[in-house]
Amino acid sequence: MSLYGVMRTGVSGMAAQSSKLATVADNIANANTNGYKRSKTEFSSLILGNNSGQYTSGGVKTHVQHAISQQGALTFTTSATDLAVQGNGFFVVSDNGGTPYLTRAGSFVPNGEGELVNAAGFKLMGMPLDGGAGGVVVNGLQGLQVVNIGQTALEATPSTQGGFAANLDSNAAAIVAPATPPSANLATTEYEAMSSLVAYDNLGNPVVLDVYFTKTGPNAWEATVFDRADAPPGGGFPYANPPLDSVALAFDPANGRVTGAPALNVAVPNGQALTLDLSDMTQVAADYTVMQAAVNGNAPSAIRDVEIGEDGTVFAIFENGERRATWQVPLANVTSPDNLQPEAGNVYSLGLDSGEVQLGLAGQGGLGDIVSSALEQSNVDLASELTSMIESQRSYTANSKVFQTGSELLDVLVNLKR
Repeated sequence: MSLYGVMRTGVSGMAAQSSKLATVADNIANANTNGYKRSKTEFSSLILGNNSGQYTSGGVKTHVQHAISQQGALTFTTSATDLAVQGNGFFVVSDNGGTPYLTRAGSFVPNGEGELVNAAGFKLMGMPLDGGAGGVVVNGLQGLQVVNIGQTALEATPSTQGGFAANLDSNAAAIVAPATPPSANLATTEYEAMSSLVAYDNLGNPVVLDVYFTKTGPNAWEATVFDRADAPPGGGFPYANPPLDSVALAFDPANGRVTGAPALNVAVPNGQALTLDLSDMTQVAADYTVMQAAVNGNAPSAIRDVEIGEDGTVFAIFENGERRATWQVPLANVTSPDNLQPEAGNVYSLGLDSGEVQLGLAGQGGLGDIVSSALEQSNVDLASELTSMIESQRSYTANSKVFQTGSELLDVLVNLKR
C-alpha cells in the first residue's frame, strides 16, 4: 500500500468533512431566513483499480444536495403582501436586469414606484388583468410583468358590463290602454317594478340608470332603461330624453325562466357602451325581488389596501369602497425542484437536471395555494445541524490522524538509511 496514497486519502476525507461543515455553517446562518432551503453534503466512495494482493486506497467524493422541495412551516404576519406557497410551486421574481428566477421567499413590500420587492431586492412577477391579457404561457416565463400595486391609483374605469337578475310577479296584471309602457315615455306610463343602478362614465362620474319592468301580456314583459338625470323634478314620466334602450322579455310558462339571452345595450352618457345582462331573470308567483345587481367600473380613487387571494389574484381596495382585481400572480414549478441551482438572494435558476419550467395558476395542475399575510420559514433543523457539526468535527480529526500516521511512517521509511 502506498504511503502517499494513505496521505492523499486522509486529505480527501478532510476536504469532504470541510465541505460538509460548510453546508452546516450555511444552514445555521440561514436558520431564520424566510424561504431558505437547507443543503447537505452526501459522500460516495472513490475506488481505484487494485492489483492482486495489494490494495490502493482511493478516497471520498462529495455531492451537495438541496432540500428545496421540503415545505417549511408557515408563520403569519400582519402584511397582506407577505406571501407563502402552501404546497408545490415557486414565485417568479426578477432582478433589476429583468432576469427571471424562482423563489419561495415571499416577504414582498412596495418600493417607491409601487412595485412589490422582497427582502433580497427581487421583484414579484405577474400578469395584469386590466389590460385584458391572455392566458398563462405554460412552458416559459415570457409575458410576465413586475407587479405594481400603485399604478392604478386615481384612475377611473368606465362601466362596460353588468348583470341584473330579479323575479317578476307572474300574477301581475298586464297594462291596458290608455296606459302606455315606459318605452313610450309618456305621462300615461305605467309599470310594475323599477330599480336603479349606478354606472360610471369615462371620467368616473356616477350615472344613475333607472330600469323599469312592465308586463305587456301573458309571460311577456318589457325592460326599459333611462338616465336619471333626464327625469323631471320629483321623478316620474316623461323623461327629457328617450330611453337609452328597451328590450322585450319572454318567459317559459313551464318553469318561469326567461328565454333567450336578453340584454340592455346602454350607451352611457359620456361613457362606454354598457351591456346589462338580463338572462337570469325569472317570472314566478312571488313579489318583485332583486337577486343580482352588478355593474363594473369605478370612480377616481386612491388605493387604500390590497388583498391577495389563494389563487394569486391581487385585489386593489380603493378609498371609495371599490374592489377591483388588478393582477394575477402565477406559480412556477419544475420536474425536479431539488436540482434547481441556488443563487445569491435565496432564489433559484434552472439546472441541467431540474427539468423545464412550467407556469400555472395557484391551486391548479398540482400547484399549491398562495397564502397572504404569511411567510414560509426555513426548513433548517438546528438540532440536526449541530449533530452533523459534531460528527464532521470528529471525522475530520480522525482523517487528520490518518494523514499524520502516513506522514510519520514515511518519515520512518526515509530514515531507514542514515
